[in-house]
Amino acid sequence: MNWIPLTRAEQLNQIAERSHQVPCLLFKHSTSCSISSIAKFRLESDWPFTENEMPAYYLDLLAFRNISNAIAEQFQVHHESPQVILVWKGEVVLDASHLDISVEEIKEVMSNATA
Repeated sequence: MNWIPLTRAEQLNQIAERSHQVPCLLFKHSTSCSISSIAKFRLESDWPFTENEMPAYYLDLLAFRNISNAIAEQFQVHHESPQVILVWKGEVVLDASHLDISVEEIKEVMSNATA
């Protein structure tokens, strides 16, 4: 899994635009939280997508809290940590947190969204 670091709020507009070609995953990770580490490990160990199929953006919440706030505002989601947000065609099609984060659900949501 090739994480794309999310380090600038300006990237959010690029992600929204890119999501019109491919679904884009945002993963908000707290490096000091064990549940967040478990969720990250589960994503990485089961991730079936290439970067061209579904780019995965990684946000270090402790270093870039302001970007987390920008994500909540731009995509109209409530902040949680850990959290995955799947953006497809500019819209959030999946918002999951904690141990509800799973590759299977991401695959299922994308299957339904593209059907």
